[in-house]
Amino acid sequence: MPTQPTILILASQSPRRRQLLTEAEYEFTIIEPDESAESGVCSGESPAEMVARLARQKAANVAPRVTEGVVIGCDTVVQCNGQILGKPTDEEHARRMLSLLRGSEHTVISGLCLWQRPSDQVDVQVAATTLSMDAINDQQLENYLDSGKWEGKAGAFGYQDRLGWIHVVEGSESNVVGLPMELLAEMFTRRIPGTATDQ
Repeated sequence: MPTQPTILILASQSPRRRQLLTEAEYEFTIIEPDESAESGVCSGESPAEMVARLARQKAANVAPRVTEGVVIGCDTVVQCNGQILGKPTDEEHARRMLSLLRGSEHTVISGLCLWQRPSDQVDVQVAATTLSMDAINDQQLENYLDSGKWEGKAGAFGYQDRLGWIHVVEGSESNVVGLPMELLAEMFTRRIPGTATDQ
């Protein structure tokens, strides 16, 4: 069991984020943010600024429903060739995303927000992981689309699906799945009152 600062509340609908926390043996509860907190694009934002804002937005939405503990908000996008890729809206959208990504390097960027209650101390950090995708052929692409595993995943792929044609070049594997666990542990250690050494 890892050391955790207090009660943890995951502000997320993502089964992958739940799984990562569970596998790391954290104890937590789940309060899903309102749908309105899950989206919103501001012009002029960089990908890092966008995911940081959305992570904070999700945590802020859930925080008023919590009397004590740390609310975890997270948002993840994929950046490739100057384009920001969120979750695909349908299969054709997923096909366009995968066609853009194949044969190239891209970056998975996550914003992570810890919102402590009742003090309302907030910490927001960003993690980035560089990936490469093999130049898969059309049949491989269509087979993956047929599997339906692309649904609900930023960039229309799941690293956790062990596809064999997506490789981490640099950075956190868990970040690619949807929650940068190394950054989370660091933020618990350094940022949350009661555990910090640099308050």
